[in-house]
Amino acid sequence: QVQVVESGGGSVQPGGSLTLSCRASISGDSTYFMAWFRQTPDKDREGVALICANDRRTYTVDFVKTRFIVSGDIDEHTLNLQMNSLKPEDTAMYYCAAKFEWWSSLSPDEYKYWGQGTQVTVSS
Repeated sequence: QVQVVESGGGSVQPGGSLTLSCRASISGDSTYFMAWFRQTPDKDREGVALICANDRRTYTVDFVKTRFIVSGDIDEHTLNLQMNSLKPEDTAMYYCAAKFEWWSSLSPDEYKYWGQGTQVTVSS
């Protein structure tokens, strides 16, 4: 069983920054992806960014890519999300997840292992 643990959420004013961190208890040289998702009560969970263990490439969705930076340590099975110039619409519960299939995806349905989530609130 893989455990995923997030940290780093909190409250910040518009224009501020936060960095989220995630660690997964992955053992061995596994093919895996780790990703960040976010969800608000009135929206479906949406993918934000991911990292591929095989080639160490990262991907960030267009609507945050000018403000959010994803990074990770494949050997340590960690994934970070540096969020800059935060807006009120970034307010959400942010989740980290992991999957072991070989193909890249930001579809929540394809991720089996999830953390409990960390709340990010952007408000003046």
